Amino acid sequence: MDFVSIRIITADVARLVGFYERALAVRAQWATEDFAELRTPGATLAIAGTRTVPLFAPGSARPAANQSVITEFLVDDVDRVAHDLAEFVTDFVTEPTTMPWGNRSLLFRDPDGNLVNFFTPVTPAALARLAR
Repeated sequence: MDFVSIRIITADVARLVGFYERALAVRAQWATEDFAELRTPGATLAIAGTRTVPLFAPGSARPAANQSVITEFLVDDVDRVAHDLAEFVTDFVTEPTTMPWGNRSLLFRDPDGNLVNFFTPVTPAALARLAR
């Protein structure tokens, strides 16, 4: 089995896609006005509008209601990326911080309030985990 994507449901697809295009420096691939994907080498971030929810199960997902998931992206230099994000990210949760497990992490919220972590492994143990 392969992990392929995570999907965020939003009330404003264009706004959220624009935010992630800028944050990830990746152009979205639009399927419809209600669905776009931002493809990275490791996985895909899908963004869908609320009109797509009933196709799966009515009422099964609500936009801007995430309180438990952090979407994470590996970056080459989290400190440099933090500087670049400061131009448009309005809700930083933590500045770049080296975590006990050896990643230097930057936590912020997207326009819907979803948590996003950009991180760079900086210790030998963290780098070794990444090499697997």
